[in-house]
Amino acid sequence: MDFHSEKPIYLQITEMISDRILGGDLKGGDRIPSVREYGAEIGVNPNTMMRVYEKLTADGVIYNKRGIGYFVADDAAEMILSQRRKEFLEKDVPAILQRLRLLGLDTSVFNQ
Repeated sequence: MDFHSEKPIYLQITEMISDRILGGDLKGGDRIPSVREYGAEIGVNPNTMMRVYEKLTADGVIYNKRGIGYFVADDAAEMILSQRRKEFLEKDVPAILQRLRLLGLDTSVFNQ
């Protein structure tokens, strides 16, 4: 996996797993590899993967069945989509509108 320096690795991996869920590669109820297995697969330290799994668990995207492993929550895709839409509307859209204004482009189409 090719990591970028502008964002912590564990967040990049969290996004990658979330993308796989949104893309349908991982579905609700699917078991995901253990921390060690996934870490070895993508070439990161198990501690980094543990941070990923802790974040995804805290966000309700995955859950742990003690002694069995981690699984994708049934409503994981909806939760991820809702969060990403919220972030887009709160962070990206205002930045895009500001950029349009700075470039002297008409933003009235967005005010409907």
